Amino acid sequence: MAYEFDLIVIGSGPAGQRAAVQASKLGKRVAVCERRKMVGGVCLHTGTMPSKTFREAVLSLVRPPHAYAEPSEVPRPTMETLTHRVAEVVERETTIVAKQLARNNVHLLDGDSTFIDPHTIAVSDAGTIHSVSGEHILIACGSRPSDPPEIKPDGQTILTSDFILSRATLPKSLVVVGGGVIGIEYASMFAELGVEVTLLDRHERPIEFVDREIVDELIHQMRQKRVVFRLGDGVAKITVVDAPTKHVEIELNSGKRLSAECVLYSVGRIGATAGLGLENAGLQADDRGRIAVDANYRTAVEHIYAAGDVIGFPSLASTSSEQGRLAALAMFGVASKPMGAGFPYGIYAIPEISMVGATEEELSKAKIPYEIGVARYSEIARGQILGDHSGFFKMLFHRETRKLLGVHCIGTQATELVHIGQAALILGGGLEYFLETVFNYPTLAECYKVAAYNAANRLGLTTEQ
Repeated sequence: MAYEFDLIVIGSGPAGQRAAVQASKLGKRVAVCERRKMVGGVCLHTGTMPSKTFREAVLSLVRPPHAYAEPSEVPRPTMETLTHRVAEVVERETTIVAKQLARNNVHLLDGDSTFIDPHTIAVSDAGTIHSVSGEHILIACGSRPSDPPEIKPDGQTILTSDFILSRATLPKSLVVVGGGVIGIEYASMFAELGVEVTLLDRHERPIEFVDREIVDELIHQMRQKRVVFRLGDGVAKITVVDAPTKHVEIELNSGKRLSAECVLYSVGRIGATAGLGLENAGLQADDRGRIAVDANYRTAVEHIYAAGDVIGFPSLASTSSEQGRLAALAMFGVASKPMGAGFPYGIYAIPEISMVGATEEELSKAKIPYEIGVARYSEIARGQILGDHSGFFKMLFHRETRKLLGVHCIGTQATELVHIGQAALILGGGLEYFLETVFNYPTLAECYKVAAYNAANRLGLTTEQ
């Protein structure tokens, strides 16, 4: 049977974009279906790019112009000023993605996608329905925030991450429900803006997958910005009250009550598979809207693949992009190496956090003998120059082989700094590499040298430094 396209991609986020370009470079006919009028998907329009750009806008407009200025010298920005910067970046990045797809001869179809049968997609836009067929199909539709129970987001008082940057004004107070990555990021950003923030999570610790010592430092720094943590407690009920002014009242499972101008509900995300008509393709999603795939990102239907947030963990823009590329190679029979486990995490809170490899908790549970090496920004020249005296950097080494096992950092440029450790980890490097290698001065990369000497001293290998 002749199909119109060799590959139809549903979604133009990182996974869909990368898959489409890869397939095109293999000489395949490719179409991308995008429900928005602009390419880029959730990542570009409501997720990663807006939130990270908002963070940079906050830092540039709220932090003093130099490390030793008084914070009071800096006027508080308006929400309009902050979101204007976000809109500028999103618009430029949208143009870049659109040009990349066009340059690679990827056909773009605007509208909502629905399976008619396993090889045919109906694309509906403003009442006009157009059907297209493809030999292979990649589902890369992304995810959406979970809604709070029994109440719908209104974009002003009841918020999800899709709506938090749509407010016309900064709130005076904000309750963040959920201590995951998104909740922590926005809680720290709004606290930096002087908003009274309360973070609520049913777990005893936020972002539980992160090294405990790093989380403890984050909580300490956020408390210095007057963030109140209510941990180990959940939401029983959320009510919008109109008088004396419109606000939110939250009843907790413990019986406590919280009141704030608005609430950000950030308790996980759901695969955006509703409306795709998966049953017409012989597929089904789980209760979180996610689609199961094998090691090559193939679904239960042989010619249909899925990648990105819609398949669940790790749900990172970086890993989603690589999943899309690997899926495209697999479906067209091109050999490739699987994505390794040595990918980094970046949490763009204020301060930012990044990590790669194992945590102390994981190594202890696995009974792997390890030693730590620590460096603090306060003892690094670049840390002094940046005015970051609280940054903290840690490496974990195997006590016997001296191989690097993990890198964990909180502080300025943590998400950039971690890549040196990532390279060493993947290439099998260890303590000797960091002891012998010369790093630029003054840079934050010197943390690796200082932490390596610290680990060597703990291991009794040297008396230097």
